[in-house]
Amino acid sequence: MQNAETDGEVQVSSSARFRVGVFALIFDDEGRVLLVHRNDIDWWNLPGGGMELGETVEEAMRREVREETGLEVVVERLVGVYSKPQKQEVVLTFRCRVVGGVLTPTEEARDCRYFPPQALPANTLPKHRQRIEDALLNQAEAVLRAQRSSTAEDQGLA
Repeated sequence: MQNAETDGEVQVSSSARFRVGVFALIFDDEGRVLLVHRNDIDWWNLPGGGMELGETVEEAMRREVREETGLEVVVERLVGVYSKPQKQEVVLTFRCRVVGGVLTPTEEARDCRYFPPQALPANTLPKHRQRIEDALLNQAEAVLRAQRSSTAEDQGLA
């Protein structure tokens, strides 16, 4: 890895390129978790997605939740860090609290609803099920976990 300083900013170049994803665990007063039904595939998942250039983790989390659900949230705490080496991706999952907005389908999600954790839709992405289970552990420290299955395996296509 090489570091180069330009106008007081350090720029790092490396052959490794990783995507960083952020996903929200939002529970209502009844303990149900919020899921979104994606437009692009017939699966339910936690609201979230990839960070964009120039964003902080918190900014990305708020943007993704707003884009997919119409809700405004604040990040409360880190629940888990998930390595997905087959996709060169690291996913951060946060417990978030709703502070505004209206829950509504959006361009990215055809539906968004709260579900009891023990009664998630059958077509909930397996990696997201695991992240919900990790949140329910209520551990003081974040979970560190590898999620090595492919998307095709997760969706029963492999």
